[in-house]
Amino acid sequence: MNKADLTINVKGRLIDFSMPKVMGIVNVTPDSFYSRSRVADGVGVAEKVALMKEEGADIIDIGGYSSRPGASEVSEDEEYSRLAVGLEAIREVWPEAVVSVDTFRANVARRCVEEWGVDIINDIGGGTLDPDIWQTVADLGVAYVLMHMRGTPSTMQSKTEYADVTAEVLTDLSKKAYELSGLGVKDIIIDPGFGFAKTVEQNFRLLEDFEEFCKMGMPVLAGISRKTMIWKTLGIHPEESLSGTIALDAIALYKGADIVRVHDVKPAVETARLVSALRCAK
Repeated sequence: MNKADLTINVKGRLIDFSMPKVMGIVNVTPDSFYSRSRVADGVGVAEKVALMKEEGADIIDIGGYSSRPGASEVSEDEEYSRLAVGLEAIREVWPEAVVSVDTFRANVARRCVEEWGVDIINDIGGGTLDPDIWQTVADLGVAYVLMHMRGTPSTMQSKTEYADVTAEVLTDLSKKAYELSGLGVKDIIIDPGFGFAKTVEQNFRLLEDFEEFCKMGMPVLAGISRKTMIWKTLGIHPEESLSGTIALDAIALYKGADIVRVHDVKPAVETARLVSALRCAK
């Protein structure tokens, strides 16, 4: 498929993937695994988003509930309260930004879309953590990131038994994408879920087979930034894993990723441009 023909609809504006998009991460949380991604207030969000805009981000992805193993439970009200602070800051600094909210809760998703005009719901549960999320997304008419995960953030790393990880993730995502389409969700982004219910070795297998996800006919997101597969393999800390992130993002982009979700926007934008130039030289 020609990447220019691959699109999502954002409030009547078509975003095509003739060039890969960079999604910058903003965590309004006290406990996300990468400490430098955390911001505590609206001022911090505004500063981070202003920098991401300057560095060329295409999408801002904001989360108010850490999904790392062992993270504290957060009520719906607390999650929304954190997100509202961040969304207000984003809309002040960059009113026209394409904004994604990282939540698996239907009520939180609805409030963020209705009150702040959010464009994309990024659901780590892929519909498994809140039975109302799919119908809510369909009713709201927003784009949806369908990610693969088993269990919950606290149990997912005990659910890593696969006969063939790529085949099973593909089957799960294909089935769910079909069901979502039947509900009327038109703009689906596929995410294999690196680090979610997968071992380090399984994550590398998914990356090796990444082209298979791109054959599904929907935009595909790679969320590899500073994850365990990098820093455990290299024997370093998340704070030291930028070069590893760039390397693996480059591989994902070369294999067809349409969106890279990253903590560090400028290196990702440069990587996407270089890989696109290489792909065009084929």
